[in-house]
Amino acid sequence: MKSLFDQVSRECSKAVTHRYSTSFSLASKMLGPSIRQDIHNIYGFVRFADEIVDTFHDYDKRTLLDRFEEDVKRAIEDKISLNPILNSFQETVNKYNITPDMYGAFLNSMRLDLDKSVYLTDEEYRNYIYGSADVVGLMSLKVFVKGDEDKYEDLKQDAMRLGSAFQKVNFLRDLKADLDTLERSYFPNTNLHDLSEEDKARLITEIKEDFDAGLRGIQRLPVEAKLGVYTAYVYYRRLLTRLERTPSREIRNTRIRVPNYEKIGLLAKGYVSCRLNLI
Repeated sequence: MKSLFDQVSRECSKAVTHRYSTSFSLASKMLGPSIRQDIHNIYGFVRFADEIVDTFHDYDKRTLLDRFEEDVKRAIEDKISLNPILNSFQETVNKYNITPDMYGAFLNSMRLDLDKSVYLTDEEYRNYIYGSADVVGLMSLKVFVKGDEDKYEDLKQDAMRLGSAFQKVNFLRDLKADLDTLERSYFPNTNLHDLSEEDKARLITEIKEDFDAGLRGIQRLPVEAKLGVYTAYVYYRRLLTRLERTPSREIRNTRIRVPNYEKIGLLAKGYVSCRLNLI
């Protein structure tokens, strides 16, 4: 039965979320039940594409990404895929009218990771972040507003800024792996091999401005989405605080983390703040 296959597909996307990201999994549990699965479906698509370019080093990444992109297009057009992750993703895409320019921009940024290692200009940097992060926020926003186009347009810019903030924090946190293993340098006009305190401070100021815009959007989200997104926001703000307090040389050589016990405390704080309408 197709319904059974669809259910198995959704369970696969949920399992991908839980196994690949404890922080995202924690935040997704705070979403309303009616939208939680669709966010798992989007995450599964994003995660698998990212895995192709970041971790499948013993395989022909370009061929894998080409096949994956073709399978995405076929799944959305046919409204079925034997790849359970794409079968669940197409369900969400078709339900909420997520447009090809969104998931296409994401795949374009993943393709850049196959060829491009250094981002020299602000335009290159912004374009990569738009495709790799901003559109993920936009796809999620489509789910959060459940087809309300006026609400979507009202929150669009803030959702993009929040996606940018998350991605830039990831860039700083993963500096060692990006430079040493993947040989990528995303921040333009910055010597990441010898990151100075001045450059670190400049980047953190930029990220804080994105977070401020993102928080304004969170405050206007529908109630089913607010707690889950705020949970992710609180976690990433704490991670940014840890990065700000860490010497730049240590950021270059160590992956900064938020301990699990602290994540639980942040979850509790976020829950109380939302319930008391403090955000």
